[in-house]
Amino acid sequence: MRAKPLTRLLRLALMAGLGGLAPLPAAEPSSPFPCPESTIAHYTAYRTSHPPHIDGHLDEPAWRRAPRSPRFVDILTGQPTRYATHAAVLWDETRLYVGFWVEEPNVTATLTAYGSPIYENNDVEVFIAGRDAYYEFEINALNTVYEAFFIWDEAYDRDGYGTVPQFDRANPKVRPFNGVGFTTHPRGRRTGSWAWRFPGLQTAVHIDGTLNQPADRDRGWTVELAFPWAGMEWLAKPEGRSLPPHHGDVWRLDFSRFNQQKAPPPARDSGGWVWSRHGAWDSHIPECFPYLRFSTNDVLTRKTSP
Repeated sequence: MRAKPLTRLLRLALMAGLGGLAPLPAAEPSSPFPCPESTIAHYTAYRTSHPPHIDGHLDEPAWRRAPRSPRFVDILTGQPTRYATHAAVLWDETRLYVGFWVEEPNVTATLTAYGSPIYENNDVEVFIAGRDAYYEFEINALNTVYEAFFIWDEAYDRDGYGTVPQFDRANPKVRPFNGVGFTTHPRGRRTGSWAWRFPGLQTAVHIDGTLNQPADRDRGWTVELAFPWAGMEWLAKPEGRSLPPHHGDVWRLDFSRFNQQKAPPPARDSGGWVWSRHGAWDSHIPECFPYLRFSTNDVLTRKTSP
């Protein structure tokens, strides 16, 4: 995600001061973050012995059995959103798989070049966090991708990130970054790289309807992603995390949707919809990301409610 226009942020702040927005849940005592720990989502990601074919359809048995997230909520308030969005995660020895189900009555997308500001279209996003760095991924209904990799400055030299050409501060696509709306993060500033691409990444989109045709009504679109574990080296390296993870390992990942088709007033729709509320207009707060616990139990043997 990127910053909203200043006027929008000021209007939100003014509305909050005048009682136009419901008060946000207060952070837990001593927490510097806008997301109370007790409200952060937890999820179990099951292993699959049948790797899905990355075509965007999400129709394989593994996806049908994978637990889906709750319906996404507004990033600021945690309130219900205009349209439904759900996500699910699977994994195997070689890759991490993410699926999105996106309700959208008028599926639209215009950006076609890699690295375009996808957040200006309707998009879905995934953030994958390590201890000292995190990766940002965005995609629109045209299967156009935006990527970035962020490193906390305190860890940049200590962990050896500067030895990688795509992270070298002399690279013109590497520059300082201080968040979007939450610019008082206790860890300070970050170095962002827009030169790094996730090795072996696979993406696919399926549209249930007609793209950019407002005269009819669409059901929405689905997204299917595959992130090879080998590409997460610089997320896992500082802690020596296992790739792939062991049973019971916990990672932090964020799942979001930024939607231009907001609910009209009086709804208080920020257009940022997430699995787990952040409480600030900022996706770049790893401490707000859902906890994903990895299970080696096969998803097809998972017990589900009748």
